[in-house]
Amino acid sequence: MLSRTADHLYWMSRYTERAENTARMLDVNYQMSLLPQSAQVAEQAWRALLEISELTQAFDANHVLMSPQDVIQFMVSDMNNPSSIMRCLQAARENARAVRGSMTTELWETINTTWLEAQKKMRDGTLESAPAEFFEWVKFRSHQTRGVQHGTMVRDEVYYFIRLGTFIERADNTARLLDVKSLTAENMRDHGNDSVDDFYYWAAILRSVSAFEIYRKVYRDVITPERVAELLILRADMPRSLAACVNEVVDLLGKVRNSHSSRTMTQTRNLLAELRDANIQEILEKGLHPYLTEFLAKVGLIGSGISHDFLVPIEEMVA
Repeated sequence: MLSRTADHLYWMSRYTERAENTARMLDVNYQMSLLPQSAQVAEQAWRALLEISELTQAFDANHVLMSPQDVIQFMVSDMNNPSSIMRCLQAARENARAVRGSMTTELWETINTTWLEAQKKMRDGTLESAPAEFFEWVKFRSHQTRGVQHGTMVRDEVYYFIRLGTFIERADNTARLLDVKSLTAENMRDHGNDSVDDFYYWAAILRSVSAFEIYRKVYRDVITPERVAELLILRADMPRSLAACVNEVVDLLGKVRNSHSSRTMTQTRNLLAELRDANIQEILEKGLHPYLTEFLAKVGLIGSGISHDFLVPIEEMVA
């Protein structure tokens, strides 16, 4: 496969997954903002969301206050923000259009329709009138895109590079979501929020990654931060966990490997081995935030390795 084709497919799926995960992060923040809490805690939660997405500086450059409405608008519809949902959906559509001959008609039409309907929702004011409804719509369209991929595409390199982009992005975003929410939970406890609020907070986090029912099935007990962390980091049978994502990346790299990719493959296998050997108590003793920061750095290196081994070189893209 041509590296430029692989590049478009890989980034098409990364942008689709990023839009979904941004919707998930915004949704849980929005739902938690409806609980009783101090203005300081509420502002910290929105700022933490920007910080973990590395968007604080860009937001502060154009906004004086940290209001929920401004953060949502910035992360959903601001076309100057390269990670906003609308920019991601547009980028996914443009990447798909560039290689539409490599994919099924059904997949192209699904991605194109998502972009057209997203623009209509922006014009209709859905985000302002019903933000939770909009976030659910973004998640649904992402699910639909993956369903069409799975149901209509032959299992070849085209399919593998699409899946590779999905799981690299998902690993990164699950780690960021867990990190920002664990830090926010600590702030809430420091400000005297009780155990009832703590339950609703962690339940909202589980629902944001479609894991609430899975948690109940696996643990059949009260929701605790330690078990939430274990589920989202170490449980390989949880579809959005770090272990599940890295396992998929290892498998996909094995299918598309070439003469340049041995180092990237080794890095990914090492990360998977670390996840399989870890236990949640060791992670918590080290500190969840340092652990997730280190994980994100390793995933970043793997992503850079994939770009170097298979995709369009950065200097060519700049030129």
